[in-house]
Amino acid sequence: MIALWGATRSPRRGGRSCLSGALALIVMLVCPAPVFASADQEKRAGRSINDTRLEMPTWQEIGRVVRLSDANTRWVVGGVTMLGLAAGIVGTFLLLRKRALTADVLAHATFPGVTLAFMMTVAIGASGKSMLTLLIGATVFGVIGMLCILLIRNTTRLKDDAAMAIVLSVFFGLGAAMIGLIQNMPVGSAAGLQTFIFGKAATMLASDAMLMFWAVLGVAIMSILLFKELSLICFDAQYAAAQGWPIVRLDLALMGLVVAVTVLGLQSVGLLLVVALLIIPPAAARFWSDRLLTMTILSAITGLLSGYFGATISALVGRMPTGPIIVIVAAVVFVISMVMGTKRGVIAHAAHQARFRARTRRHHLLRDLFEWAEQHGDAATTEPDDHRPTPRVSLDHLLNLRSWSSGDLRRSVRHARRADLVTDHLDRTISLTDTGVMEAQRIVRNHRLWETYLITHADVAASQVDHEADRIEHVLGRELVMQLESIAAGRQPYRVPPSPHDLGQSSPAN
Repeated sequence: MIALWGATRSPRRGGRSCLSGALALIVMLVCPAPVFASADQEKRAGRSINDTRLEMPTWQEIGRVVRLSDANTRWVVGGVTMLGLAAGIVGTFLLLRKRALTADVLAHATFPGVTLAFMMTVAIGASGKSMLTLLIGATVFGVIGMLCILLIRNTTRLKDDAAMAIVLSVFFGLGAAMIGLIQNMPVGSAAGLQTFIFGKAATMLASDAMLMFWAVLGVAIMSILLFKELSLICFDAQYAAAQGWPIVRLDLALMGLVVAVTVLGLQSVGLLLVVALLIIPPAAARFWSDRLLTMTILSAITGLLSGYFGATISALVGRMPTGPIIVIVAAVVFVISMVMGTKRGVIAHAAHQARFRARTRRHHLLRDLFEWAEQHGDAATTEPDDHRPTPRVSLDHLLNLRSWSSGDLRRSVRHARRADLVTDHLDRTISLTDTGVMEAQRIVRNHRLWETYLITHADVAASQVDHEADRIEHVLGRELVMQLESIAAGRQPYRVPPSPHDLGQSSPAN
């Protein structure tokens, strides 16, 4: 093994040691493969249990993992990967249903179930560390916690956040108190139960992995079968209720799936962090797609990869808990998605806002040129078949019409010129092209249709309507324009209605 840190290294070898460690880390990230070293292997390596050096795997160990030679590797990677897949699917509906914190409450509610199951099995003389027994106890108390939330929500005036806070604190406190009772029991030991708080995937046995596989498969199948119904209550529960769908039972089914994933994740991720595996993958997928099916698939893939690479990094670096590393990997994917996401990412949002501001400035420029021509009695801008030259307007005059800067005006003119909407002249004036006239007619028409509607149906004063119309005219759709035509203009598709106010009273707007 290559030691990154060693207390016995000489100063002259420090640079070479750091370089070797960096190269090993790069190899680890490029070719990740989990290595779960046994106690015998550590003894052969001559390591003490007090030796906390961070070491990298050898090529031989990486090869063994790539071939899945070790049984423990197969169980841990397979179990955690399946858990991430199921958590990604179920978490999508949980996030869209706005029940993200419910998973956290259910995870804490399982803690007393684990401790009570241990105490009962020890009391009857059986082994208290049976995975199946502990999961059954966690499931029972998870369901009880869910029912307590529903009871408080439906029978009192307390809001959801208060109900969840009460259940979370009471159940977790009960579990902590029961841990103290177990430590005072004459038989049995609480050693190992603390792993359910933070998780310890390396302790997973073949029977545990098979149990998790079949349970996760059942959760995934139920999610697929209920995909249509769960989609309906996530987006419009009131409409679903009006159509006769059993909203309460569908909510209970969703919470049941959440309880199942939460219980299955106790051993590998821990009850404190399982909520992250349920929420972070769908939250990351939300930045990439607005379609539910695509989002569900991306969330499942994110959860799967987070589980795999989390277990990989935890094993390769050594002595690092699997659960927190899985959550960190998922958080890295979330940050990348938040920045780079094509639908809701920071970069995409900034680009969309920049395009919208540029389009708004272009609309203002064309409308100002059109209304200038109207004020000076030029009919070329009001008749679509008349191609006479439009009057020139100086940039200084346009700069005084609105509260935009000279830089904004220059950029607007430059973009409009590239779109063949305006022509600039040597005397610092611009004029509309034939294409610009048609586009300006459409923009002014939409603006005045909305002004007329606001005056006649919204009781907006004529002196204020220009500013109010500026807020909405840039996003008017085709269907809305047709409705405005039928209300305010009598369906005249080519004629620009007259301005409902004096053009000289138009309020400046950006």
